[in-house]
Amino acid sequence: MILSDKDIIDEIKAGRIVFSPKIGKEQIGGASVDLTLAPRFWKFKPSYEGKVIDLKRVHFSQSFDEIKARSIVLHPGELCLAITREKIKLAPDIMGNLEGRSRYARMGLAVHITSALVQPGSDNHQVLEVVNFAPFAVKLHAGMRISQVVFEYIRTPTSQPYAKYGKIARGQ
Repeated sequence: MILSDKDIIDEIKAGRIVFSPKIGKEQIGGASVDLTLAPRFWKFKPSYEGKVIDLKRVHFSQSFDEIKARSIVLHPGELCLAITREKIKLAPDIMGNLEGRSRYARMGLAVHITSALVQPGSDNHQVLEVVNFAPFAVKLHAGMRISQVVFEYIRTPTSQPYAKYGKIARGQ
């Protein structure tokens, strides 16, 4: 069952959904919560351009340079990783799905490629794979609400909360 704005507010009050820092009321929609960009981005290392990268040998964390900036420009076809300002902590029987926001999708921006799942029991920031599909460059700014998360109950609490069992999640 997808949580409505009322359900989300109730779960926040109960401490079963926690945002750090706390979110504003304007971030809560009818069935989602808008997430904002932090001033941290990652772009592919320039040395990777035009090369074949063996994904069996190269971990994604080796492939990017971190850019700490209030804004960043994405050229047509370019991808960057971004991180949400908000850290989300979930009870073991609540999961989330990341979605883009239509106002940006209509301008050619994809906010995540395939990693939309916010695992039950998470306690981390969300990493977004942002791709510019527009035929023009776009500028992203820290604080922009380019993503949203939709929450759902799962029937039984997970026995593997992501904050404890997720290998990458513990560092986000």
